[in-house]
Formats: sequence, structure tokens, C-alpha cells
Amino acid sequence: MLDSTIKSQLKSYFERIVDPIVLTATVDESPNSAQMLELLNEVAEQSEKITIKTDGQGKLAPSFTVAKENAAARITFAGLPMGHEMTSFILAILQASGYPPKVDAEMIERVRKLDGTFRFQTFISLSCHNCPDVVQALNLMAVVNPNIEHEMIDGALFPELVEQLQIMAVPTVLLNGEAFGQGRMGVEEIIAKLDTSSPEKDAEKLNAKDEFDVLIVGGGPAGSAAAIYAARKGIRTGIVAERFGGQVMDTLGIENFISVKETEGPKLAQALEEHVKTYEVDIMNLQRADALRKTDQGIEVQLVNGAILKSKSVILSTGARWREMNVPGETQYRNKGVAYCPHCDGPLFKGKRVAVIGGGNSGVEAAIDLAGLVSHVTLIEFDSQLRADAVLKAKLFSLPNVTVIVSALTKEVLGDGKKVNGLHFQDRTNNADHTIELEGIFVQIGLLPNTEWLKGTLDLSPRGEILVDNKGQTSLPGVFAAGDCTTVPYKQIIIAMGDGAKASLAAFDYLIRSSVPEHAMS
Repeated sequence: MLDSTIKSQLKSYFERIVDPIVLTATVDESPNSAQMLELLNEVAEQSEKITIKTDGQGKLAPSFTVAKENAAARITFAGLPMGHEMTSFILAILQASGYPPKVDAEMIERVRKLDGTFRFQTFISLSCHNCPDVVQALNLMAVVNPNIEHEMIDGALFPELVEQLQIMAVPTVLLNGEAFGQGRMGVEEIIAKLDTSSPEKDAEKLNAKDEFDVLIVGGGPAGSAAAIYAARKGIRTGIVAERFGGQVMDTLGIENFISVKETEGPKLAQALEEHVKTYEVDIMNLQRADALRKTDQGIEVQLVNGAILKSKSVILSTGARWREMNVPGETQYRNKGVAYCPHCDGPLFKGKRVAVIGGGNSGVEAAIDLAGLVSHVTLIEFDSQLRADAVLKAKLFSLPNVTVIVSALTKEVLGDGKKVNGLHFQDRTNNADHTIELEGIFVQIGLLPNTEWLKGTLDLSPRGEILVDNKGQTSLPGVFAAGDCTTVPYKQIIIAMGDGAKASLAAFDYLIRSSVPEHAMS
């Protein structure tokens, strides 16, 4: 199951194992159980400190626990942790053995102090690139705090449980049997959800910070580039982000980032954060901006938690998010059949009927990917023709289980109160109404800039993008903008990075000029 290269890598990793580890399997007569045992045996062969037992009493088979020898097991993998989850498995072994995790001491202490009993379950798919972050965060917390347990569940292997719990998006996290959260979360985000006093504590710390020379709002490619360029100038630099990495975290394959043949969004985001951290940049993660004000003393950015950050200049790089259809039923059935990531959630719809909304590259790519999993895909496009590249359209039309409908206006998402069961659309050529019976809808209709909080503060385009000049200057002196939230054409990672660098250089130039007394320039 594991090739020689992976086995060699495992031997190297497992040299870091501190105390002996026991993998205890719960199996049945199924082929999946046989596969899991094969995987565990091959892993155990790479270290004398790993032992396998097959007397597990777990509720799900196949599954196995990871624990230090003679210690209670608090980490469970229900399924085969292959693909993206192999790293989660390796880290669980190392951390359970006593190898220190790469998390700052303050965060570890906050996990230790969590009071209560927490039994987490995370439903994942092996194709989900956001799932490992959640699995690894909760596994780490289970290692640190004896009152925390975590079980990773591969939804594709346990369809009856997925159906019973109405899991229709991954990662989905349950806490003590109740819904806890969906989507990517790290240790910091999970603690914030568990510790209700966290916002007040954060606000107090943030309010105490000194004025910045440059404050960047947004932690994606544009914000990261801006922070690096500013910090290299030796000026006081801060970056406040709702989620470091931004929308890149939701991007799977990246093959057009010049000099890097191919990578994945989460890997690139991690590299960006590591690069920023090599400079003296004050990173304030998990903080959302709520208001921007120009005062006689400078510029203020108010956060949702009430904290106010002050700066001499600001660079806005808030990025964009998936555009929604804004039709009845979409909000009600989000994550109950309405999805936005075919790579992550596609496996949960295996053998079912789905629709893809959008005929651009992302929509056609989604339809092609899903066609290999589901029973049938209906692609719906508002325009009279698909807008995707010719090579993608050729592939799409070659697939036997795909139907393409153009000139169609999506009118309503239909459901039974618990999950999606249909889609209502209108034929724009004759206004005829149609209904399709299906179980899933994947929305792929472009991006919407994250700028609602700026309305009335500076000039925006009719599409909500921040109006900027060729240096990234906005209509508000001292406030610059970069990346997907601006009017700069072509929303690409590499363009956003260049944009961030340009805005940072412009902000530095502004600081120099604004620090010179007016009489000295006359």
C-alpha cells in the first residue's frame, strides 16, 4: 500500500517518537478493514516503538485509536487516513508519543485550561484540503487536554451514519453529539468558539497596542506581500486578518504560480505566513474589521469585537469570497445540499444527482470532477453559451452523465426542510419554468469583494470593488488597497501579490511625504 519512498520518509519521521505508541484497531470482515490493517502493519514496520492490537471496541469498523502505551486513547481514526489525512495520522503518532507540537506556549496553555468534557467528531472526505487542518487541531487538543477526545470519520466509508446525521458538507464537526462547526478551523478558532470570554480578552490586548506605521487589513497573498515589503522598510507593521491565507485556503490545485510548477492553496498559505513571520510583523489573526475612520491623529480600524487599532497608513487587502445565487432556499439549505467546494464535498454525493451553477472555468471543472463521483450532473449557465476554455468544454461534452442547460435563470432551491431535493429554474428564451430533482447544488458563479463594511467610507465601484489608482491609492488619503477587493482586473494570486507590494511601496512613500512639514516643501 505504501511505496518505498513513503516508507523511507516514515522511518525518518518516526525517529522523533518519544514514548512507545499503540494502534488499536476495531475491524470486521469487510475489505475496508483488511485495507486498514494492511496500512497499520506497514506503518508499524517503520518503527520498533509502534505496536498494533486488534481487540478494539470502537462503534465503527474499520477504525483505530492512537495512544501512548498504557495510556487512555483519545484519538480515533474511523477509516483509512490516506491522501491529505496521512499527515494527520503521522502527527497524531508523534504528538501522542510526547513529541512537542509546533504551537506557541500560550495556545497550549489555553487548551490545557479548557474546563469540561469535550468529545469531538469530525466528518471528512479524503479529497478535502481543509479537513486535515481541523483533524490535526482537534487531535493536538486531545493530546494536550485529557478531557478532550477526537474521532475523525471518513464520510465515504460510513454513508448510513452520514445520512442519519444529515452530514452534507466537510469538514463538519460535532461536539458531544451536537453541531459545532463547519469549514476550516485551527486550534485558535476552536478555542475562540469554546471560550466565550475570548473576544473581550482579545479586545483588551488589541486596544493596548501602539500606533502602527502601516496596518494591513487582510492576510491573503496581497496582504502578505504588503506586510513583507513594509517590514523590510523597518517601519512598524501590523496585519489584521479574519483568516490568514484568505481564499487561497479554499483553493485546491494551483498550477499557474510562476516558478512553482504546482502546489495547493493551504500549502501556499502556510508558506506565506511563515515568510511574513520571518519579519517583525504584528500578526493579529481571527480578527474581522468592522469600520474605517480618518481622524486628525491618523487612521483607525475598528474590529467586530470593539477593539480599535490606530495607524498612520492602512492597506486594505480583504479579498473576495464565493458569490452566492441569492435565491430563496440557498441560505436555508447551505451545507444541507448547497455547497461551494466540489473537491471537498463531492464525495458525500457519490451516486446522487447534482447540479453545478455556472459555466465558467470553475463551473465546468467542477462538473467534470463531480461526473466521476455522482450519478448525474446538470450544469446550468445563465448566458447563452459556456464561458469556459475550449479544452474544458470538449472534456465536459464527452461525458455521458452530464447535461448542459444554457440561458437558464436559477429561481429557487427546493428542499424537504432538512435537505435539498430539487432546483427551480426559468428558461430565458421562452420564460418556461422547469424543476429538476436532485440532492446537491454546487455554486460556481464567481467572486464578491469583501468590502461591505467600507460603504460610505471610500469610493467603491458599482460591483463593490475599491476604486484605486495606479499606485493602489484609494479616495481616502493614506488608505491604499490591493488584490481581489479592488478594481484591478484579473483576480489572480500572482497579480494580488504584485498589487500588495505596490500598495506597500506607495504607503511608504506617503509616510515619507506626510512626515515632511509643509513649509519645507514650499
